[in-house]
Amino acid sequence: MTRSAPTPASAASAPGQAGWVCCPGCGWLLYRKRLDRNLHVCPECDHHLRLGARARIDLLVDPGSFTATSFAPGGSDPLSFTDLRDYPDRLAEAARRSGESEAVVVGTARIGGTEVVVAVMDFGFLGGSMGVEVGRRVSRAAGLALEHGLPLVLTTASGGARMQEGVFSLFQMARVSQALGRHREAGLFSVCVLADPTYGGVSASFATLASVLVGERGAHVGFAGPRVVQETIRAELPSDFQTTEFLLAHGLVDRVESRAELRPLLIRLLGLHTRRPGPPAAGDGRPAGPPGAEDAEDVDPWDVVQRARVVERPTTLDYLHTAFDDFVELHGDRAFADDPAVVGGVASLAGRTVVVIGHEKGHSVRERVARNFGMPHPEGYRKALRLLDHAEALGLPVVTLVDTPGAHPGPEAEERGQSHAIAEIIMRSSRLRVPVVAVVTGEGGSGGALALCTSDRLLVLQNAYLSVISPEGCAAILWRTAVAAPTAARAMRLGAAHLRATGIASAVVPEPPGGAHTDPAAAADLLREALVRELEDVCRLDPDALLEARSRRLSRIGGDDGRALLSVLSVGE
Repeated sequence: MTRSAPTPASAASAPGQAGWVCCPGCGWLLYRKRLDRNLHVCPECDHHLRLGARARIDLLVDPGSFTATSFAPGGSDPLSFTDLRDYPDRLAEAARRSGESEAVVVGTARIGGTEVVVAVMDFGFLGGSMGVEVGRRVSRAAGLALEHGLPLVLTTASGGARMQEGVFSLFQMARVSQALGRHREAGLFSVCVLADPTYGGVSASFATLASVLVGERGAHVGFAGPRVVQETIRAELPSDFQTTEFLLAHGLVDRVESRAELRPLLIRLLGLHTRRPGPPAAGDGRPAGPPGAEDAEDVDPWDVVQRARVVERPTTLDYLHTAFDDFVELHGDRAFADDPAVVGGVASLAGRTVVVIGHEKGHSVRERVARNFGMPHPEGYRKALRLLDHAEALGLPVVTLVDTPGAHPGPEAEERGQSHAIAEIIMRSSRLRVPVVAVVTGEGGSGGALALCTSDRLLVLQNAYLSVISPEGCAAILWRTAVAAPTAARAMRLGAAHLRATGIASAVVPEPPGGAHTDPAAAADLLREALVRELEDVCRLDPDALLEARSRRLSRIGGDDGRALLSVLSVGE
């Protein structure tokens, strides 16, 4: 249902025409009532006009649920600052024009029925600048959420730190950052909506420290403003410089949404991050594996390799939309880029919220080229690393779906630290204090696959494999010809049967006759059944027991015939 928002403080009427508004984006004259119905988004150019704090709150929260938090008056002029006007006079004028006592409004509300603490900035109050009082209120919002164990929802619109309060303003960056740090350490969820504009001390503190960052379409976000940047470096800037779309492409935000899509997304995110796991399955023993899991068909390894590479074979995104109940994709490594060869986010599976990370190849030639044939760059692994941190911070189990020929071997990957990125994620997942269930769904090439295979439970689909090198690569090195690839595959014993027999894989997930590609829906049902079973089992362990069992599991791989490992898995120790 379309929700209308009150007229924002920043929406200016055309001179002499109180019922009309001039769009700052295209200059088109817009009828105010039509603009109100369209959530203050220009229907001609899609420019998102700025909203005041109260309008933003009305847009996002359940009707009638917001209760403002009152604050005792604080010190208003720590430097006795004067420029062309006394600072107290500027504060009084800002309050009169915006209708707010400061540049942020704090309170409690419900979003989609979930109780939250909200802190929403108002650009109409001195450009949303952050002074001592803003720092105090945002910190109090985080403290209130921590005190009551609630999610924190932030919306930013700010020019940065408040110059009139000097170094006192500067140190509010540290004040609010530590408040959000305490909230995160308590395992609580936070989300920040980055609205236009968000700059300076706000962008470099709480605006970019939330668990999930959502940019409003077309908003400008950065540290230094574009004029400052251009005057400093004397270079032409990209046309989309510092837009949220620019940030998404460079891996710096999780999503970019239109104004109408913000509330539905927040409802989904809050639902996923506040849902409790369903009751564990009856019985204390380890549940039986999926049908056929204990008796994996011993097929020719080269046939396994060929089936694992079938273009029509379901990919991670296919499974996310069929085997799982809901999925919200999160993007970017928060440092450099968003690698499309790795997808990940938060999903729901049989009433349990999980973080899912997987390789993505695509199906068509266009998709495969765009996703680099499922071969990740370092930023793909760093995106996965960030999602592992997200899972641990919020106490969510992790599911990984592995299907890659290997990590991207190009020079740009080496320049950006491919080896280090893979090593970091392997180490991090080996010590993660939440359960990890990995599934090899297709190809499992070398360290690029192992990066997502370090887990408590390793499942492998019937026609999938793990290998230290591709059969072609092995044949070229040892047999001096790639034609010997089938011989190399057999020599390396590629396939699910060998992985299960040696205890490297804890179970084999059967596929429909002929392979997963012949009946993707049935393949998704089989995968879902196996995941639900494994998660119910492994989620019973406390973190210390989980780490000890994982350590023993990894230490025993390659010892004896692997059967000792199965005894560890069977008791979940």
